[in-house]
Amino acid sequence: MDTKELLKKVRKIEIKTRRLSDHIFGGEYHSTFKGRGMTFSEVRQYQFGDDVRNIDWNVTARYNEPFVKVFEEERELTMMLMADVSASKFFGTKNQFKDEIVTEIAATLAFSATQNNDKIGLILFSDDIELYIPPKKGRSHVLRIIRELIEFHPKSKNTNISQAFKFLSNVMKKKAIVFVLSDFIADEYKHNLKISAGKHDITGIRIYDKHEETIPNIGMVQMEDEETGEFLLVNTASKKVRSNYEKFYLEKVNYFKDSFTKSGAGTIDCRVDESYVKKLLGYFKRRG
Repeated sequence: MDTKELLKKVRKIEIKTRRLSDHIFGGEYHSTFKGRGMTFSEVRQYQFGDDVRNIDWNVTARYNEPFVKVFEEERELTMMLMADVSASKFFGTKNQFKDEIVTEIAATLAFSATQNNDKIGLILFSDDIELYIPPKKGRSHVLRIIRELIEFHPKSKNTNISQAFKFLSNVMKKKAIVFVLSDFIADEYKHNLKISAGKHDITGIRIYDKHEETIPNIGMVQMEDEETGEFLLVNTASKKVRSNYEKFYLEKVNYFKDSFTKSGAGTIDCRVDESYVKKLLGYFKRRG
């Protein structure tokens, strides 16, 4: 993709997702994710109904009339976006590939955070950490994140979600809001997820295509494993083959939901042909 085409695509995504974050998600994001606590702002004269526990006795004694301390919410937060860039992200049979949905959701979340003056960072992972962008503020930083999500070419096609959570725990020492975007066709990440969820506010967003859930009966078909590149001749007419695949897929979905729920993390299921806007908004409202 040349620079002109890339910038055009980035701009298109910015217009669409910024409009969503401005009109829909800004307020929901603010009310859902709270700041780190209350910080001292100023003192003012006591008014009827003020909490007497907030009286500043030193200032009161100095001016011989009651003054109270005013506190405000410490709003500044850090959002970390973790995106799976393994080969399976290119799967898609209806309207869009999974990676396009990931980019749009990530951009919408990032602009929502920017509205609240929060920092945003990015981790792109396969079976290794492909790219880490430390959290920063501002529109230009969000646009850089969008560019990387669009054009980044990973070194590996495989997935290791556990490694991604381990990296998150190492680089993020303070509490962050974390969104993990993946199809979660993986396992053995429960332990490191639990460690990360003990420190951070984590939400897993499972992006999937309905045609991944089952194999249609279309006879002998040559299939390629997107992550290993291996070609296999599969007899889709076999009921056992179709049943085994469905069982495998369901196990991964159940592992995702069970792992996140037991770790105290949130989950969102988002099919590529469904509105991610409704999914995100519903999640924010339930949490708020």
